[in-house]
Amino acid sequence: MSIFNSFNAASSALTAQRLRMDVISSNIANAETTRAEKNADGTFEPYRRKMVQLQADKPVFSKFLQDASANQASGVKVSSITKDDEPFKMVYNPSHPDADANGYVEMPNVDPLKEMVDLMSATRSYEANVTSLNATKAMLMKALEIGK
Repeated sequence: MSIFNSFNAASSALTAQRLRMDVISSNIANAETTRAEKNADGTFEPYRRKMVQLQADKPVFSKFLQDASANQASGVKVSSITKDDEPFKMVYNPSHPDADANGYVEMPNVDPLKEMVDLMSATRSYEANVTSLNATKAMLMKALEIGK
């Protein structure tokens, strides 16, 4: 067992949560973007919400069993960044340059409230992992002081 296992697990979680916060920030920044992608037919599509998928660094059960018997910690990693398939919001705004013949505009499927809740969750997870790193560091420092 290495003394750095807990550091490795926490650092992988910090990296994953940081990426999650970046994607959420991108979603919030593009909540009003009606021309994010150009389709093959030349029309524009609104911004589509992105989501981060996380998974255990070693998702196979036999790896968990080996790690548990060897007292090794496994971390977390980003498996993919996917686009949300939720339909776009139709908003009546006939003066908008992207309005259709009926005056409706396709708006991104980003809900700022949901994004803020996700951002708070990612921030709390990040803070918990920083606390874990600091506690591990403090324990190792106390262990080094034993010999004095």
